[in-house]
Amino acid sequence: MQLSDKKATLSFSDGSAPIEFPVYQGTIGPDVIDIRKLYGQSGMFTYDPGFLATASCESGITYIDGDKGQLLYRGYPIDQLAQKCDFLDICHLILNGDLPNKEQKAEFDSLVTHHSLVHEQLHFFLRGFRRDAHPMAVLTGLVGALSAFYHDSTDITNPHHRQVSAIRLIAKMPTLVAMAYKYSQGQPFIYPQNDLSYTGNFLRMMFATPCEEYKVNEVVERALDRIFILHADHEQNASTSTVRLCGSSGTNPFAAIAAGVACLWGPAHGGANEACLQMLEDLQANGGVAKVGEFMEKVKDKNSGVRLMGFGHRVYKNYDPRAKLMQETCKEVLASLGLENDPLFKLAMELERIALEDDYFVQRKLYPNVDFYSGIVQRAIGIPTSLFTAIFALARTVGWIAQWNEMLSDPDYKIGRPRQLYVGPQVRDVPSR
Repeated sequence: MQLSDKKATLSFSDGSAPIEFPVYQGTIGPDVIDIRKLYGQSGMFTYDPGFLATASCESGITYIDGDKGQLLYRGYPIDQLAQKCDFLDICHLILNGDLPNKEQKAEFDSLVTHHSLVHEQLHFFLRGFRRDAHPMAVLTGLVGALSAFYHDSTDITNPHHRQVSAIRLIAKMPTLVAMAYKYSQGQPFIYPQNDLSYTGNFLRMMFATPCEEYKVNEVVERALDRIFILHADHEQNASTSTVRLCGSSGTNPFAAIAAGVACLWGPAHGGANEACLQMLEDLQANGGVAKVGEFMEKVKDKNSGVRLMGFGHRVYKNYDPRAKLMQETCKEVLASLGLENDPLFKLAMELERIALEDDYFVQRKLYPNVDFYSGIVQRAIGIPTSLFTAIFALARTVGWIAQWNEMLSDPDYKIGRPRQLYVGPQVRDVPSR
């Protein structure tokens, strides 16, 4: 970051001396006021629940302009990346700062591919879970357990160890998610196959059985690869901030990523696409397209308790650029699988039409977000609803580990320690008994 010529001055109404703070500029986006010395100079903290106006770190990975509906990975627009690259291109970009050339891509793809196998004892560890356990409960445990199986790469002060851990996590996450799914279905685990692509290999591990040969559907493969790309990183969201906060204590990378998985599980974060599909299925069961108008009126009534899932975003105040790409992908998948007349997709299109025309939603900038369509695509592919958030975690792992590594490389990084506004009882004595 670069020091600006501007200064920020904090003045007080009680006559106390004003305090001056430096202002820093990023490459693009809002300037930031450096308030690190505020407490030392004034004895006061800032108060910002939810960190709505607080930059917690310096980062060069992802940039979001919510007003423009813009998402950049290392400066590249998400729509260009989704159309011209595959997921491992994006992984290389996010981890290393630029897209790979032909030789770099071959080397990187091979490195990830040959780390996709997991330690055989993890199979026994997995069998300790109930068959009906939620996949995110299983995944949180499996990722955390990796530190017990791969403790030869957990020295966070060693850049090579950090690189090895990053590759291991990216490579093994599809295997772990597929294992969690197969276990829930009572089916045998399918081992990785090195001649397939990253996403093709995941589809095979998910849906193949020893009974017959599995052929990857190229349209489905590309659709799922695009879902991975669109979810690879998203700046300092709740789970990414969790990974950074957890990692700031010096814990190993597997524990930090497990913390991110646990945070992502929340319905207000990674569970949003699951909630969106549930909303569409409930609406379909209660009248379908004919009842969409009535449903949207209930959404506008604050007393109805009815919520519109898949619309609006904490950051985007314009059309989520990922949603446009996901809508195109949704149409391609449904056409390829002969599901053009899918009732949930028709419902989704009608909900979108009303939301984009009704003043209530337009004024509140409630545009469709990426979760709105990704659930329909995954459902069409055959991925159960309970696994949606695990798919999200698989994709986001590269962003988490890159953010973690960036934090550890920052000379200004310190253990996270938010402050508070205390509103409990004042000092009091314990009464005699």
